[in-house]
Amino acid sequence: MEIVTTIRHEVLTLPAAHLGRDNPLPPLRPLDETHRVEDRDKAGLPRDMARQIGYAPLHSLLPVRVRDGYDRRREPRTVDALVIENDRLRATVLPGLGGRIASLVHRPTGRELLYRNPVFQPANFALNGAWFSGGVEWNIGATGHTTLSCSPVHAARVPAPDGGEMLRLWEWERLRDLPFQVDLWLPDGSDFLHVGVRIRNPHEKPVPAYWWSNIAVPEDCRVLAPADEAWHFGYERRLRRVPVPVYDGVDRTYPPNSTYAADYFYEVPERHRRWIAALDADGHGLVQTSTDVLRGRKLFVWGRGPGGRRWQQWLTEPGTGGYCEIQAGLARTQLEHVRLDAEDEVSWLEAYGPFAARPEGEWADVRAEAENRLEAALPRAAVDAAYAAWRPYADTEPGERLAAGSGWGALEVLRAGWKLPGTPFEESTLGEEQEPWLHLLRAGSLPERPVGRPPGGTLVARPWRDMLETAPATPLAEYHLGVAQWHAGDRAQAVRSWERGLRDAPARWPLLRCLAVADQEERHPERAAERYAEAFDDLCRDRGAHGDGGDGGDEDGEWAALAAALGREAVEALLAVGRAGEARAVWERLDPATRTRGRFRLIEAGLLLAEGRRDRARAVFDAGFEVADLREGDEVIGRLWTEITGEPLPERHDFRMRPTP
Repeated sequence: MEIVTTIRHEVLTLPAAHLGRDNPLPPLRPLDETHRVEDRDKAGLPRDMARQIGYAPLHSLLPVRVRDGYDRRREPRTVDALVIENDRLRATVLPGLGGRIASLVHRPTGRELLYRNPVFQPANFALNGAWFSGGVEWNIGATGHTTLSCSPVHAARVPAPDGGEMLRLWEWERLRDLPFQVDLWLPDGSDFLHVGVRIRNPHEKPVPAYWWSNIAVPEDCRVLAPADEAWHFGYERRLRRVPVPVYDGVDRTYPPNSTYAADYFYEVPERHRRWIAALDADGHGLVQTSTDVLRGRKLFVWGRGPGGRRWQQWLTEPGTGGYCEIQAGLARTQLEHVRLDAEDEVSWLEAYGPFAARPEGEWADVRAEAENRLEAALPRAAVDAAYAAWRPYADTEPGERLAAGSGWGALEVLRAGWKLPGTPFEESTLGEEQEPWLHLLRAGSLPERPVGRPPGGTLVARPWRDMLETAPATPLAEYHLGVAQWHAGDRAQAVRSWERGLRDAPARWPLLRCLAVADQEERHPERAAERYAEAFDDLCRDRGAHGDGGDGGDEDGEWAALAAALGREAVEALLAVGRAGEARAVWERLDPATRTRGRFRLIEAGLLLAEGRRDRARAVFDAGFEVADLREGDEVIGRLWTEITGEPLPERHDFRMRPTP
C-alpha cells in the first residue's frame, strides 16, 4: 500500500501578544482554583466521584512558575508549526505552545473542523497563568488548564502502525512529575485523525493522574453526547445532577441558550461508546470518540451574558465568532483525579474527524441517528483495533527530532535512572534552568548565583528536598530548602530555614519576601507589611549596586520583572493594613513603564481610593485600562468599581462569570 501521509514544518504569521518573562517569585500561596465543590454538594455525589474529588487535589503550583508577563499588544509574529496530512485531513500542531492542534481541516470540503483562533492572546486561565483559546489542547496535571499551555514540548517522527509516519509529542509534567506522550497519525485514506496518549508513573508510589482533551468548536452548534443526564458546574462552585437536554426549561445542548458560563459533564452509561459531537444548523461538524478508558465527556459554554461575551472578545478579536468547548477526560468530571499505581501507566486512543447528522429533533432520536452514523463512519471495533495496533509502537524510539521541549525530564531521568522507551529525555536538552540542580545532583552543593541575579526556581520533590537538607547551608541553599519545606507543608521549618539564610545573605529581599508570605498565611498582616517594605527597599538597593541586569533597561528586563512582582505584592500588603503612604512610596519607585500596565493601573486606583482621592481613582477607570492577567472568575475590578462609584459596572470591565450575588 502506498502511504501518502506527510509531516512537514510550517511557519505561521499571526497577530500575537508578547509572552514576556515568568514571574520570578516562587508561588508560595495556596492555588487560587475556582473549580472546587461546596461541601454541601459532596454528600449527594456518587461514592467514586466523591472519592476522586477528594483525592490529592492540587494545592500548590510549585515547582512551576507563574506566567504573568504577557501583554495585549498584538503584532505580527511567527509561530513554528508542524503539519501532518493525508488526502483527507490536515492537522496543524504548535509544538512551542503545548503541542496544541491549532487547526484540523477536512481537505475534500475545505471545512475547518475546530474553532481556529486568528490571534495568539494569552489570558489568565491556565493553572500557572498564560493560556490561549482555540484548537485541541492536551490538559495534564491537575484540575484546570495545563501549565504547559504556552510551553514547548518535544516532537519527532515515529513509525506509524500502518507503515507511514506518526508525529510524537512528549514532555515531563512537573506538577505531578509524570512523563506523557501524544502520538498523532492519519491512516491512509482515513477521515479520522488518530491520537494515541500515554501517561506513565515511573515512581515507586501511586500518584494522582488527570487528563482532559479540550476541543474548541464554533458555539453556533448543537452538542450531542450519549447521555440523558449531566453534572452541572457553574462559577458558584455548585455541582449538581441535571437532565439532558432540557434543564431549567432551556435546551442546554445549544451553547447560545445559556446565560452564564458553565460546565456540563455528561453521565455516559457504563459500557456505552464514548463520543461527543458538535454540529452546525446544517448538520455538519466534528466528532470525537475514543476507547473506553477516556471516560468523561463535557460541554463548556461561555453563555450569552455580558461577562461571557466580554471574555470571548478578550481572547480573540471582535467579529471572529464565539466558541464553546467539547472535552474528553479520564474521569466523569474535571474536579476529579484518578489513581495511577506505582510503575504503571494509562493509555488510550482518540479519533477526530468530520461528522454529519441531523441536529434537530427529539433528543433520543437525534442521539440514536448520530450513533448509527458514527458506527458507519468509524466502527467502535475499528477504534479498539487501532488502539491495539498502536500500542506496540508506543515504545518505538523517535526518529528525526522536529522540536525540543524543556530539560526537566532529562534532569529527572539523570537523578532516578529511569528507562522510558519511546520518550527519551536526553542530556542535550539540559539548559540554564537545570544547571544549578545538576550541580547539586553531582556535587552535593548549590553553586552561588552571579552577583545581582535572583535565586531562580526551586525543585520541591522529596528527593531534591533531601539533597538540599544535606547540602552546605549557604543563604541560597537555605532559601531553596525553605521553599521545598513550605511546599511539603512544614511551614515552621521553612521559616527557620529562611531566617537562617538571612544572617549572611548578600541580598535579603528573596528571603524577606518568603517570610512576608508566611506572615500573611499565619495572619500577621502588620509584620508581613513590614517585611514587604524592607524587601522592596533591599531590592532597590541591590539594583542600584549592580545595575539593571536585564535587557538594557527594557520593561521586560530581569530587574523590572522583579520590581513589578515584588512591588505589586508590597503595595497590596501595605494597603491591607492602612499604610497608604508607604504603599505610595513603593509605587513611585516602580519603573514608569510598569506603572502604565493595566494590572498596575488597577492597583493605582485602589491606592488613590485609600488615600481618599476618590475622584482621581474614578479618573483611572474613565481613562481606561486592560488588566492582561485578570484571573478567570476574578471579580476584583467590579468590587473596586462599586467601592469607588456605587454605579453599575461598565461593559468593558464586566468579566463576571456567575449571577450577581
